[in-house]
Amino acid sequence: MTIINCDMGEGFGLYRIGDDEGLMPLIDVANVACGFHASDFNHMRRTVQLAKQHGVKVGAHPSLPDLQGFGRREMKIGRDELVNCMIYQIGALRGFLQAEGMALNHIKPHGSLYGMAARMEDVAHAVADVADIFHVPLFGMAGTLHETVYTARGHAFVSEFYADLDYNDQGGLIITREHAATDPALAAANCRRAIAEGKVASVGGVDVPVRADAICVHSDTPNAVAVAEAVRAAVAA
Repeated sequence: MTIINCDMGEGFGLYRIGDDEGLMPLIDVANVACGFHASDFNHMRRTVQLAKQHGVKVGAHPSLPDLQGFGRREMKIGRDELVNCMIYQIGALRGFLQAEGMALNHIKPHGSLYGMAARMEDVAHAVADVADIFHVPLFGMAGTLHETVYTARGHAFVSEFYADLDYNDQGGLIITREHAATDPALAAANCRRAIAEGKVASVGGVDVPVRADAICVHSDTPNAVAVAEAVRAAVAA
C-alpha cells in the first residue's frame, strides 16, 4: 500500500511555513525538519506532538547546514563530517520522540542533500553510515544511488514519488528554492499513474520510470493541503 508522507515542521522561532495542522490528518508519515534547514527545538517538539495526536509516524529530515538557503544549496562536505552532521540532527529529533513515547520511523535527507545522495557515492554512503547507527529504513528515489547504495548496504528502502515537483527528461527531480502552487487534480492524476503504471510525464513530455512506495507532498507548497487532499483521495481509490 502506498503511504503519503510530508516534509514538515519547517518553521523557525516566530516564523511559520506551511499548515502542519491542516496537513497532519491527511498523511501517514511526517518527515520532520531537524534544525539545519529549518525548525528549532520548540518547533520539533510541537511537530512530534502533533504527529502523535494524529497517529502519524515520524522520520528524520536532516539537511546540509544551510538555514539561510533552506537546505537547497549544495555544499562540499567530506563523508565523515557529513555523517556527524546528520547524527547531530537525528539524535536531537530522537530525543523529542522519546519524550513523547514514539520511535524513529525512518531517515529521509532533505533538499540538496537528498539530490546529492542520489548521484554522489560518498554522500549516499554517508547516509547509509548514519542508517547503520539508527537502524531505520531510508527514503529515496528508485533507480538512483539511493536505491543501489542503500540496499547494497542492507538497509530497507522506500521509494518516493513527488506529487508537487516536476521531473526532468532523465527522471530526476527539478528542485527549486521556492515551490510554486500545484494543480491538485493534476497531482492526483500523476499519482494514480505512478502507482498503476510506474511512469510520469517529464517537463519535456517524456515518460520516465518512477516507483511510488510513498508519495511526498511538501508543506511549503502554497496549496499543500489541497494537494494532499487530492492525493489522499487518489490513493484511497
